[in-house]
Amino acid sequence: MNFPPIGHVALTVTDLDVSVPWYERLFDQKPALDEDVSGFHHTVFMLESGQGIGLHQFFDTEPDGPFSEHRAGMDHVAFGVADRSELSKWEKRLDELDIRHSGIVDAPYGSGLSFRDPDNIALEFFAPPAA
Repeated sequence: MNFPPIGHVALTVTDLDVSVPWYERLFDQKPALDEDVSGFHHTVFMLESGQGIGLHQFFDTEPDGPFSEHRAGMDHVAFGVADRSELSKWEKRLDELDIRHSGIVDAPYGSGLSFRDPDNIALEFFAPPAA
């Protein structure tokens, strides 16, 4: 049996009024779903790849500072791109959006372009190594 692909990722944010417009700009689309659920509000983007990115704001969130990949939990979310050329296009797009980023970092296992959302959640575009 093959392990299934990731269907969606849900990120807890501190303020949907800040995060939703930021992700709308990044994804260049409006959310597919926006609703209140018992105890939290969530907004979901459905990407062309078929994956969903959910933003959750809990009404009883315990503030303990901005996201840090050094605490137990999620380290980062990486969006896969075909190659380094496509990665360069995303670098230019992040510049157009005034989103600070690492610049492209090359390693033997591939190339990455890291950036952060308004809650400091670590995000990345990642390309496999050239064949």
